[in-house]
Amino acid sequence: MSFHEEYLFWRMAHYFISEQDYRVVQLSKEHNEIWLEKMENKEAQVIRLLRYNLDWSNWMQKDIELTAANGEGIRKQLARNNMNVINIYVSAYPPVDDYEFRVEKPFLHPSNGKTSVQSIIVDRAHYEQGLQKLESIFHQSLAITLEDSYNENDIEAVKLSALSVASNRTKQEKAIFNQGKPFFTYLFIIIQVAVFLFLEWKGSSTDTSTLIKYGAKFNPLILEGEWWRFFTPVFLHIGLMHLLMNTLSLFYLGTAVERIYGRGRFLLIYLIAGFGGSLASFIFSPTLSAGASGAIFGCFGALLYFGVIYPKLFFRTMGFNIIIVLGINLVFGFSMPGIDNAGHMGGLVAGFLATGIVHFPKKKKWMLQLLFFVITSIAIAGMLKYGFDKPERLLNEQTAVVMAQEYINKEEFNKAENLLTDYLKKDEVSAEVYFLLSYAEINLKEIDQAKEHLLLAINKRKDFHEAYYNLALIYIDESNFLEAKEYAEKAVELMPEQKDYQNLLQELNKHVNE
Repeated sequence: MSFHEEYLFWRMAHYFISEQDYRVVQLSKEHNEIWLEKMENKEAQVIRLLRYNLDWSNWMQKDIELTAANGEGIRKQLARNNMNVINIYVSAYPPVDDYEFRVEKPFLHPSNGKTSVQSIIVDRAHYEQGLQKLESIFHQSLAITLEDSYNENDIEAVKLSALSVASNRTKQEKAIFNQGKPFFTYLFIIIQVAVFLFLEWKGSSTDTSTLIKYGAKFNPLILEGEWWRFFTPVFLHIGLMHLLMNTLSLFYLGTAVERIYGRGRFLLIYLIAGFGGSLASFIFSPTLSAGASGAIFGCFGALLYFGVIYPKLFFRTMGFNIIIVLGINLVFGFSMPGIDNAGHMGGLVAGFLATGIVHFPKKKKWMLQLLFFVITSIAIAGMLKYGFDKPERLLNEQTAVVMAQEYINKEEFNKAENLLTDYLKKDEVSAEVYFLLSYAEINLKEIDQAKEHLLLAINKRKDFHEAYYNLALIYIDESNFLEAKEYAEKAVELMPEQKDYQNLLQELNKHVNE
């Protein structure tokens, strides 16, 4: 074989590697066979180049079948539905016998027909026809011309250039995934496990009062100025299963993000995503919440940003798996009750925006980063303004009741009254809200308001025996024993086993009979 075929072999390899961005999968020891891969090209996901002097077509047929078998193995390994292999023979001459029928149409792997092998012969006398077939596949001119003669230096130069491009690209891609060894991921895992054990020691990680005391996202306290509750919920978890799921997710996603972006950038992404998740939950979900889910969804956002900047590398390495897992989490979140989807979505968006701000190590894009910074700042300022301008929108009955009970337990009756009075601006208010408000008012000596709200509570709930009992006590203080007796009788009727009610009614009967 002359140097023509060897030069053409490496010139074609150089074109596919440098111009079409194919990656070297395998190179034979003799350097006469090379397998290239580019899954993004649906018409030619794999290219096999073979420099070999063809003799008989039956040998070529066996080689095509072997190529199909190797292609099928690649298809299964990459879990692809279909695989198209372009099989190129660079030969001095075509087979000596009839061979055209073997290359007229693609050969399908006999097991399932999912792997297709399109064979093309590029020989010395008809190489232009072979190149034209390749150009029809790639819709682009290969721009390869042959001189009269070549020497070893010519071949070595084009060969070295092709392999250098492939090697440099591989090094660059590997460098993207090795910007730093995980540190903060493991630190956050240790912190959230330690905090969980601390909560269990202090009460229970599922106890509302304990969660509120140690930093869960709780809208009434944030509205009072406890801004740190936008960050502390990231390290709290409600129950062992919640902790295990988030710890496992953080281990896999956090390490990937920290390796791609480095330690410092990961720290900022994680904290900003956690803040974004808490902020979105503050605005759109008034219930108490805690957990690292928002920050973890921020890691999804960081990987999606990676996919936007490096789409080919993203989908070739992790893209489909990330999208599938993210989709499953979102569907699961929206289909199951009690999950803070606002926090998840807020963390996802905040993680994406935070990554746009920090971008990639050693790759500055100041205008793009500035744009992301401006968008993020405007979004945060707008959401905070929306929340603090009309705080009643950020409370629901459960939140108001829980917070009011906390205040009452601490004998902070003014705070309980202010909170529940603000909540009365809602269209629908339950009997429990009126009752707790009346309790605070009784302790503040605002008897007329307490009486009014107890009557509203009874009107809402005819079986509210505690409200009847408290009304009886108020009327006793006013020396209106007949009214007191009427309400005491109703309380006993509703809850006859309650001794306090019975004792009160007995005392009232004595007063009335006297």
